[in-house]
Amino acid sequence: MPRAKNDGVGLYYERVGDGETVVFLPEAGLGAWSWGWQHDAVTGPYESLVVDPRGTGRSDPADDYAVATLVDDLEAVLRDADVRSAHLVGHGLGGAVALAYAGTHNRARSLTLISTPASGEVVDTDALERLFSAEWPDVAFSDAYVGVAPRDEIEGWRELDDADPEPRGRLVDAYAAFDPGALYEYTTPALVLGPLDSPVVPEPACETLATGLPEGEYEQVEGRHLAHLEHSVAVNDRLLAFLDRV
Repeated sequence: MPRAKNDGVGLYYERVGDGETVVFLPEAGLGAWSWGWQHDAVTGPYESLVVDPRGTGRSDPADDYAVATLVDDLEAVLRDADVRSAHLVGHGLGGAVALAYAGTHNRARSLTLISTPASGEVVDTDALERLFSAEWPDVAFSDAYVGVAPRDEIEGWRELDDADPEPRGRLVDAYAAFDPGALYEYTTPALVLGPLDSPVVPEPACETLATGLPEGEYEQVEGRHLAHLEHSVAVNDRLLAFLDRV
């Protein structure tokens, strides 16, 4: 079980497949389970590498959860895995970390950012916290949800992988404080996917991010905050087409 370390904090990651590396970074508090549908889609033509952020899943808790620290964690994982370049795929806070990483390090070959805004100021942190309550299906999925997996099965995965309340709250705070600065300075090719009905991130904020990036492109996707689960086929098609072009 590979583990990297950043300033003494153990960081768990899993990798499988061959080819160029695609790194998956989850939303604040969500575990690696939330990338299961994308992980399966890219593994084969690509290598899939899924990271447990500090305080989440099998990674150690810590005192510092700032986005800049999460960026350093990602660099430590890629260095430990001897990955020289990677396509970064992030959801929510994971997208913010991917973008910030591309602005400070040279290993990012492309960015796919799902439900990630141009600024953490627009994140509805109350709605994000409801994603970890009994109301989570209303935040995660639309009324038309028919099930990528039974909800009790998803809840079992969440119990194992999601962050505990204290680190989760620190991760949410880091997300709310996220400020990428001047977007025109980020020249990495980027695909931004904006769920039409996310209670956490307004869809126009995702489009604002895409239009501000010199190499950004934007697409709307159906669904709420976990649109990449509910509409995984459509999201995977867009992700793979983008990766193939890049």
